[in-house]
Amino acid sequence: MTVRRTAVAAASAAVLSLSLLATACQVNAAPSAADAKERPPAKKAVATGSGGAVSSVNPYASRAGLEVLRKGGNAVDAAVATASALGVVEPYSAGVGGGGYMVYYDAKAKKVHTLDGRETAPHSMRADSFLDRSTGKPLPTEDAINSGLSVGVPGTPATWQKALKDWGTVSLAKALRPATRIADDGFVVNDEFRAQTAMNEKRFRDIKSTADLFLPQGKLPVVGSRFRNPDLARTYRLLAHKGVDALYHGEVGRDVVRTVQKPPMAPGARHKARPGLMRTADLADYTAKRREPTRTGYHGLDVYSMGPSSAGGTTVGEALNILGNFHLSKADKVQALHHYLEASRIAFADRNRWVGDPAFSDVPTKQLLSKEFGKARACQIRSDKALTSPLAPADPRHPDAGCDRKTGNKQPHEGPSTTHLVTSDRWGNVVSYTLTIEQTGGSAITVPGRGFLLNNELTDFDFAPLTKGTPDPNLPGPGKRPRSSMSPTIVMRDGKPMIAVGSPGGATIITTVLQTLFNRLDLGMPLPAAVAAPRMSQRNQTATEAEPAFLASPERKKLEAMGHHFVLAPKAFTPSPEIGAVAALEFLPQGKVTAVAEPKRRGGGSAMVLNESR
Repeated sequence: MTVRRTAVAAASAAVLSLSLLATACQVNAAPSAADAKERPPAKKAVATGSGGAVSSVNPYASRAGLEVLRKGGNAVDAAVATASALGVVEPYSAGVGGGGYMVYYDAKAKKVHTLDGRETAPHSMRADSFLDRSTGKPLPTEDAINSGLSVGVPGTPATWQKALKDWGTVSLAKALRPATRIADDGFVVNDEFRAQTAMNEKRFRDIKSTADLFLPQGKLPVVGSRFRNPDLARTYRLLAHKGVDALYHGEVGRDVVRTVQKPPMAPGARHKARPGLMRTADLADYTAKRREPTRTGYHGLDVYSMGPSSAGGTTVGEALNILGNFHLSKADKVQALHHYLEASRIAFADRNRWVGDPAFSDVPTKQLLSKEFGKARACQIRSDKALTSPLAPADPRHPDAGCDRKTGNKQPHEGPSTTHLVTSDRWGNVVSYTLTIEQTGGSAITVPGRGFLLNNELTDFDFAPLTKGTPDPNLPGPGKRPRSSMSPTIVMRDGKPMIAVGSPGGATIITTVLQTLFNRLDLGMPLPAAVAAPRMSQRNQTATEAEPAFLASPERKKLEAMGHHFVLAPKAFTPSPEIGAVAALEFLPQGKVTAVAEPKRRGGGSAMVLNESR
């Protein structure tokens, strides 16, 4: 009897293996007649209405959030549904293998809360883990980025579970249903997905599990074909059934650790990925943390964002406090833009010196956000001449020295990917949520059989001190969270939400959120125009990165005459030079809301409302 059962089990396993192989072979095939008829949800950059809203970079994801709202879920439920769907349709930017930060406005309590779901370093990581032992110098960029060493303990699933437990109304299982269905049924490949795959093709070919999933039959996915991810669907079902313990204490976590410690290299790989330091105990120790939001006043409004371990809230807040010392308006746009660039330059100088994981460093958050420090730093700005970068930081605990013009150090590298979403509901709750796997494509390492990429978030640490002899709050450490630039933001007016905004883009997240607020609140642009306007990103660098539309503008030459120097922004998400990809909401009288997404960047985003006004 035992022999017969064993034989039957073996036969069943063989049939299942053949079935899975057949499924894999069908995944991501060339466009069929059926695929051609099933078009993706329509994209819309602006939608106004009532009952709740969602904005993200992808229409499948926005529709998933709207589905949950339609069934009676609240803004947190919709945020988790949207985020998990982004893990399917934007797998190179976010997912189970990453982390992020959530800012939540609770309408009943009239209070803003935040969740820190940032990835953490393994307990065996040290300050010199990213140094070459033979030379003492930082590892080459490729060695660090494409490695198990760069993978932090994922925080996204823990964020989803804690947000739903503390503020949501549905279970994780229900929130994951729309995303699971998309992973099963597939989504239509667009130009952006193919372009992002092409950008990562060499890296992906080095990892067998990644090439098998994202390079079907050894080729780039075909635009118009249907991309399915049955492995991710099974992972979502496991999380729905067992909760996030499947990752932090169970079989998914064991697979993650095995993959990090021994990346599944493809035969003939051009680059061998370094093994990582993660162990199952690191996963078991992970928690998503409730933190106090940052808060600053601007033009009579209250601006709430994410505090350390993110530098987003402190840096946007400090820049606003600097700008608050000047009268800016569209009447003199060149002067306004000049001050925006200078405030960003100064705030970035202070960011890199002071902000890190508050469990490891005494971060002077309150002082960085003080009006006194903002005023002291504002005295650096001249109306007729640009400052020269890199500027040295000032000590916010001694703001009287904030006007000293000293030379600083080069800014650290930060990957340019990530994704952002905003949601609201009929009760007035609001979520602004930024999540990531670091750069586009993360570490390029897919967990075999699980359908998701692992982050390379630990490369956000400074590999070596930025300034010799000066404490660096962002060096690697055991259990430490690397500094982030994610800046999910909610602006309040008279105690009620006015704007929710955020963006992907690495360090350019901060400047994108800052410029969007500056456009809306100082230049008086409607929110859709504030999002669509050409962007510049000054991060205490000798040159300001700018999009092509700004480089062709009349303001460029006038700013150059003041000493500003501009260079074309890098190609971060697509073959086009772009900065950020905003998702935002603005709350209107009588319970209405305008959802805003990018009209063109990253192929255009998706804004949806539950009951659209006609």
